[in-house]
Amino acid sequence: MPGPPTVVLIHGAFADASSWSEVVAELEPDGVAIETPPNPLRGLREDTAAVVAAVEEIDGPVLLVGHSYGGAVISVASAQADNVVGLVYVAAFIPERSEALGSINTRFPATPLVNSLVPNRVLDEDSGLERLQVTIDPAKFGDVFAADVEPARLAQMIETQQGTSDNCFMEPASDVGWGSLPSWAIVAGADRAINPSAERDMARRAGSTTTEIDGASHAVAVSHPKEVADVIRSALGSVAD
Repeated sequence: MPGPPTVVLIHGAFADASSWSEVVAELEPDGVAIETPPNPLRGLREDTAAVVAAVEEIDGPVLLVGHSYGGAVISVASAQADNVVGLVYVAAFIPERSEALGSINTRFPATPLVNSLVPNRVLDEDSGLERLQVTIDPAKFGDVFAADVEPARLAQMIETQQGTSDNCFMEPASDVGWGSLPSWAIVAGADRAINPSAERDMARRAGSTTTEIDGASHAVAVSHPKEVADVIRSALGSVAD
């Protein structure tokens, strides 16, 4: 697969592709090819299929970058798409095969996210049936998700928050690709959505090169875009060698 890798940024739960805007702004002046396909947030199987389809449309190698739940998606997608050459996890889940995200959470002290979720039922346009999804209480969103984000940007994140199916946390991962690919992980030191100890543990077992950003919230890609972009640049330099 000749040519430099394309960076494919996969957003996580309760967010959309705009959560990568600050990182994109950091990388674009370097001439990095970037794609930000939507993550449907419908469940790990369905979301992975959507990402694999997007990745397979790219002619050349791909560096997959996932935030939060997006880390689980890229873990599974990288086992299915042959052109993935590396993985970057940003305050992300890194599941093992057959592991559901809910089971990862139970191994570590609960974060404030648990008591901030609001369940609701929505009509599935494809099936015509109702399905359960969750959002973060807007009044708690800043404290739980983005404590170090400036107020105007935080208001935008709350406004664009995406409902997330409970299937995202319940469906176990199938085969994952991190065992045979180089990976990098960013631990958000003040994360109140995923326990930082969980992020460290998952990065360790995946053999990821790990960078910890002290004081960073779960929205580390918004609040510390240069540091996140620097890790992506390092990963690009490695996989392009």
